Amino acid sequence: MTDPHSIASRIGDLAQSGERMIERLRQRAFLPERRKSLNVRFGIAEAAQLLGCSTNRIRMAEDDGRLPPPPAGENGRRIGYTVEGLLHMRQVLHASPARAPLDVPAMIAVQNFKGGVGKSTVTTHLAHYFAVQGYRVLVVDCDSQATTTTLFGFNPHFNITREETLYPYLSIDPTQADLAYAVKPTPWPNVDLIPSNLELFDVEYEMAAAGADGQSVLAARFRKLRQGLMDLARDYDVVILDPPPALGTISLAVMQAANALLVPLAATTPDFCSTVQFLSMMDQVLGQLGEAGIAVDYSFVRLLCSRFDAGDPSQDMVRAIMEQSFGPALLPVPILDSAEISHAALRMMTVYELEKPIGTPRTHKRCKANLDEALGQVEQLVRAGWGRADRVDEPLVANG
Repeated sequence: MTDPHSIASRIGDLAQSGERMIERLRQRAFLPERRKSLNVRFGIAEAAQLLGCSTNRIRMAEDDGRLPPPPAGENGRRIGYTVEGLLHMRQVLHASPARAPLDVPAMIAVQNFKGGVGKSTVTTHLAHYFAVQGYRVLVVDCDSQATTTTLFGFNPHFNITREETLYPYLSIDPTQADLAYAVKPTPWPNVDLIPSNLELFDVEYEMAAAGADGQSVLAARFRKLRQGLMDLARDYDVVILDPPPALGTISLAVMQAANALLVPLAATTPDFCSTVQFLSMMDQVLGQLGEAGIAVDYSFVRLLCSRFDAGDPSQDMVRAIMEQSFGPALLPVPILDSAEISHAALRMMTVYELEKPIGTPRTHKRCKANLDEALGQVEQLVRAGWGRADRVDEPLVANG
């Protein structure tokens, strides 16, 4: 007879073997220093487009000494501007998109209880999109699976301890009074990260063990996370929250802390049905939170179709159903399924971090243009909240 304990013990062996492989992949991707770096460059035409100015204006600033010219390569040609260079250029040319001091920082929760919708991929690409546009960004990985942490170049098993996650702040016996301890710099000069690892799930265990006092402890944790993030957000324009793909203590706390909600979903029938259930559950939970005196208010709620294959007739049909069901709440431009995104993820990167195309230049250009357009929709919603763009209609669901 097979010993069930011996079979169960193999699960740990599989996990350890997988963790070692992740570390090998990470080291291979980030050699020689085994640390993620950012080497992407921008030509003068792309820099001018990002800053909303002419190439002439940039060249004039370089000629009169206000801006340093980009370095030249071995062939004497300019090799382009770094992200740091672009940020400096924005300051000199007064082209920063940063919020005004009285504008409320956008705190966007990227949430769906259905796995496989690209939640962490959307989170990291959205963070890097905002970074390229010149915003100050904080990413908070609240998911103990820590996929977002991994995509930022950290191995949650080897590089991150429980004391570096949200745990010391959210635990029943906290050892940290604010969240400043957890903020880590990333290769992007204007993007910081609060990482996660598997031990963050201990918060869920502690709440379950709180017994009769659980509800009061839970409410306190909701308010505490919101306050901690609001204190940090003073130094940022956009805070992006990646909660667990399930309804638990941390997810509820994130939902209450956020002031905007972005729901990624794929154009398949199971994903559509699951997302409808998620929205229904959210409606009930938000009502219960309101009855408990825990206020939740969002400047916008939008659904974003991710991993969309425009050549698949079945996905076209499901997307039409989504449009009919959700109306203006569904962002009109989906994120297209692209091998360039998958190839970048294999290198623990986003498309915005690639120095050169992995596939064909045409595929890379098409993918990046689509990401810019799809994620730019979110930027416009954020700017509308600051009164910087024409405010869009805010219906959540429109039944057709």
